[in-house]
Amino acid sequence: MQQGVGGNSNQARLVGNSGGTRRGHFQKPGASFTLSAMAAPTFQPPKGTRDFYPDSMAVRRYIEDIWRRVSIRHGFVEVDGPTFESMDLYRVKSGEEIVSQLFYFVDRAARELALRPEFTPTLARMVAEKAQGLPRPIKWFAIPRCYRAEQPQKGRLREFMQWNVDFIGDATSRSDQEVLMLCVDALREFGLTTKDFRIGWNHRELMTQALVNTFVKPDRIGDAYFILDRLGKLSAAARSELYTQRNCDEEERGHFEMLADAISQTAVAGPALDTLMASWPAAVRSSIAAFEQKISDAGMADYCRFDIGVVRGLAYYTGFVFEVMDSSGENRAIAGGGRYDRLIEMFGGPALPAVGFGMGDVVLEIVLRERGKLPANLLPRPDVFVVNALENGQPAARLVTDLRASRWSADGQRIVRPGLHVVESYRSTKNIGKLLQEAATSESRLAVILAEQEYQRGVLKIKNLCDRSEREVPVSQAVEQVHAALKQAGPEIRG
Repeated sequence: MQQGVGGNSNQARLVGNSGGTRRGHFQKPGASFTLSAMAAPTFQPPKGTRDFYPDSMAVRRYIEDIWRRVSIRHGFVEVDGPTFESMDLYRVKSGEEIVSQLFYFVDRAARELALRPEFTPTLARMVAEKAQGLPRPIKWFAIPRCYRAEQPQKGRLREFMQWNVDFIGDATSRSDQEVLMLCVDALREFGLTTKDFRIGWNHRELMTQALVNTFVKPDRIGDAYFILDRLGKLSAAARSELYTQRNCDEEERGHFEMLADAISQTAVAGPALDTLMASWPAAVRSSIAAFEQKISDAGMADYCRFDIGVVRGLAYYTGFVFEVMDSSGENRAIAGGGRYDRLIEMFGGPALPAVGFGMGDVVLEIVLRERGKLPANLLPRPDVFVVNALENGQPAARLVTDLRASRWSADGQRIVRPGLHVVESYRSTKNIGKLLQEAATSESRLAVILAEQEYQRGVLKIKNLCDRSEREVPVSQAVEQVHAALKQAGPEIRG
C-alpha cells in the first residue's frame, strides 16, 4: 500500500535507450563528451534522492530489519516485483494523484513504462496471475524501492523505501485488525508510544452511505473523497480554492465546511462530529461502533480513533482505511492503508478480498530521530581485529581466514551465524602499540595479537578491548579460544 503523501501535478519523463525528453538539458543517447583538462566535473545525486554512506545505510538496514522481523513474527512472507511496470497498471487502477506523480519512459518497442510509485498494483497483478495455486490466506510483505515525481521537501523524496504488508483472502474484520496490530507492533518495536503516534481510521463504504444520505450525488463521490482527503490539511482559503477546482456549488461548500469543522487531528471526538454523525443512517453508526469495539478488544483503543478525514487518496480502496500520524503536530503521515476487495479481480484474478498498508522510511526515520529512538551508532562492531607483528604474514593471513570461516555459536549450543567479522591492518608497521590503537579505533570487541616472541613459544594473546583484559592461548586453539572470549566481550552493536 502507498504511504499517505501528496505531490505536484507534473509527470517526469525519463530518457530510455530510445531517447525521449526530460525537464532540463539532456545528452542524446550514445553521444560522447570531452572532459576538460582544467576542471573535473562535479556531480550531485538527483534531486529528491539519497546516497547511503555506511552510517545512513546502517540506519536503513535497522529500519528494514525491524520491518522484516515483525512481518515474519505475524506470519507474513516476503515477495518483490519489478522496479518498473506498464503505465496502464497505474493509469487505470491507482487514481489521478498517483498517475500525476509517475516517472515514466518509452522503451524501444514504444511501450510506456513507469517506475513503481507504490507496490500494491504489482502485488495485485502477481496474485491475479497465480491465484489458483497460491495457498489461502495470502499473507505477503515487501520492502520495495519506490519513485514519485513530486516536489521534494521534508518527509517527501522522489525515491524511498516502503514497507508493504498485505493480507489477501479474508473478508472479515479479523484481517483488518491483524494488519493494524502488525503496524502498531512495528512502531512499538521502534520504541514509539501513544505519545508519538496516533491512528485515524474510517470506512469508505460506510462513509459513502453517509455522504450520499446527506448531500453528495453518487456520481460526485470521487470528487468528495478527493476533497475529504485534503480538508484537514488546508487553510480556509485553500479549501475555498479546492471547492472551486472541483466545481462545488454553495450547498456542497457548506457541507464540506461542516466536515472540516468535524475533522480533528488531536481530539477523539467533538460536538461537530457528534452532530454530523447524528444525521447518518443508524446502520452506519452501528457498524462504526462495532468496529470500535473490536479495536478495543484487540488492545488498540489507546492508539486508534474514528476520523472522518481519513479516506485515503487511492481509487482502489473499498472499505476500512487508516492512517498513522505523527503526534508532533506537524501532520505527518507515517503509514497508511486499507481494504481493496476488488483490485485483484480488476487484473483478471478471482474475487479476493484484501487489506494492507504501506510505511515509508523517510518520515519514519525523521520521527525516530526527533524522538531519540535511533541507536547512536548502528554499524556492526568487528568481532576481532588481528594485530600482526610477525615478519612472516602467512600465520596472520591463515588465522584471519580460519576465523572468518568458523561457525559462531553465541551460547555454545545454537548456531547464530557462520563466520566472524574479522578486520586487520593494511599498514606496514609492526608496532604493536600503533596497531592496538587502530584496533581500538575500529571498536572491535577483541584483538588477537601475534608477536614474534610469543609466537615462537606457540602462543598468541587475546585482548578484550572492552575491559582491557588479556590472556595468552595456544596458537593451535586460537579459533576456539576467540569464540569463548567473545561470549564475555561487549555487544555486537556499537555505542
